Amino acid sequence: MDLKDLYRDVIVDHNRNPRNFGALHPADAQADGHNPLCGDRLTVYVKLDGDRIADAKFDGAGCAISVASASLLTEAIKGKSRTAVKELFNQVHALLTQQDAQADTARLGKLAALSGVREFPARVKCASLCWHTLNAALDNAPAAPVSTE
Repeated sequence: MDLKDLYRDVIVDHNRNPRNFGALHPADAQADGHNPLCGDRLTVYVKLDGDRIADAKFDGAGCAISVASASLLTEAIKGKSRTAVKELFNQVHALLTQQDAQADTARLGKLAALSGVREFPARVKCASLCWHTLNAALDNAPAAPVSTE
């Protein structure tokens, strides 16, 4: 299976059956994200165990790429330290925004499927919204919604 097929299959699966969808109460950290131009709106919730992500969920509504990316994010960050999550953010951001970025499928697993978003530059904001929102939650950012617009 080539990466384009993987991209399509993973995005469709995670959009139709989002993992970790719903509110998480009580959450140790949360932030809202909103892209006004495309209408994606979500909240990312995180439960911490010391420096590690014990649980993560999201809720909201958006396009298939936005929902799938948030679903993939919540699966990928569980059990990771804040430092590892920041490194993962940098890897995913590069994957989404740098044309010459290669997907390290061994390290990224299913997240490598997001590399297909690069072929649709207008959709990079959809895929990255949840990641920026997660950063805001972990940084205890102000209550204003995060936007990638």
